[in-house]
Amino acid sequence: MAFKTDAQISQFGGKLYKLTHPSKSTKTDMNVNVFVPPSKNDKIPVLIYLSGLTCTPNNASEKSFFQYFASKYGFAIVFPDTSPRGANIQGEDDSWDFGTGAGFYVDSLQKPWSENYNMYSYIHKELLSELAKEYPQLDFEDKISITGHSMGGLGALNGFLKNPGKYRSVSAFAPISNPSTCPWGEKNFGNYLGDNKLEWLKYDPSHLIKEYTHENQPDILIHQGAADGFYAKDKQLQPENFVKAAEESSYKGKVDLRVVEGYDHLYFFISTFTEDHAKFHAKHLGL
Repeated sequence: MAFKTDAQISQFGGKLYKLTHPSKSTKTDMNVNVFVPPSKNDKIPVLIYLSGLTCTPNNASEKSFFQYFASKYGFAIVFPDTSPRGANIQGEDDSWDFGTGAGFYVDSLQKPWSENYNMYSYIHKELLSELAKEYPQLDFEDKISITGHSMGGLGALNGFLKNPGKYRSVSAFAPISNPSTCPWGEKNFGNYLGDNKLEWLKYDPSHLIKEYTHENQPDILIHQGAADGFYAKDKQLQPENFVKAAEESSYKGKVDLRVVEGYDHLYFFISTFTEDHAKFHAKHLGL
């Protein structure tokens, strides 16, 4: 796989690379941003940031302020895209919360989506493996953590729980925490995975955490804005369901849910608490 560098930007003493590459998982070209901090270490720890609905790799790399703290603590960041683009599937651009920009980080089972919409395999198997070859100074084997926002928070929690021992730590901003019981999840899982709700549970953190028994059980950090309409009004996020499920599992007492008054769902909220998440992951990455 060949990565094409579309832009190289100096930032906080490091470099932000905006890349394009062909993907076997999605059968399309994919975009990804990678920030490499200044570092004297032979191997640099890595944080994966998964974005939410409608986003490209540029949203978080331009609005989250993560690179400042990545440079301060000494970890790299990978900002993947949220879906395939240009798959030319009928209906993929009909709504903002399904299809393009809304891959939901699952491997689709239903046609026509199963040909291209395989974001779970793309993120956790293909992309990280290929980036390890492109950037041998980054430690994709031993020191890697994951975070995300909204749909990306869902992807981060699932990625951690479905790959025991792979990620040192996980956190999330306003994650879709119980997708099998919310409108976004019902719409996307129904289309991508089909009517068998047992398949839905394979990508539902509030179910997966009940089955998690691996010895790697770091605390999970979640921030949620109390003024977030998707949380308070639309009931799309439901982080309390995740906490309740954790309390009924081996993860009891290890989910730190912080509901913060006055904050909504946007990057103003994310950037306010980026430092907390950066410190959290830096600690688990040994920095």
